[in-house]
Amino acid sequence: MAEECCVANGNVMILACSGGSNVGQIANRAAVELTQEGFGKMYCLAGVGGLLSGFVQSAKDASQMLAIDGCAIGCSRSILENADVPLKGYVVVTDLGIDKNHDFTLNEKELGMVKEAARQACPPEARVLPPEARQSTRCCGG
Repeated sequence: MAEECCVANGNVMILACSGGSNVGQIANRAAVELTQEGFGKMYCLAGVGGLLSGFVQSAKDASQMLAIDGCAIGCSRSILENADVPLKGYVVVTDLGIDKNHDFTLNEKELGMVKEAARQACPPEARVLPPEARQSTRCCGG
């Protein structure tokens, strides 16, 4: 399963917070849009958090990974640490000057800031996935 799920050839595995605040939802939406744009592929952070072996192994095997947390509590970071998955690229939405609140109306400018920070947090060799890889449903995160 890990071979099928891990990100290869310089592409980015994206794991994002989807917490109960605007910044958690911005983190999640950024991951979705980055996937749709072909920057990387969003995977299931909950599967890693549940210590499900295939999800954990896929995360460990990913050559490039991006974790996006909504706030400084760092749930994504803690999940990866608890699963012994090394933290690679990392973005915290509130570190970008976006205030945490419970207004779920997402601001496009803030979303754009997070996506740009996510791109910058990854090494330059991170490239766009080909369309057939974006459509795959065989992976644990797909």
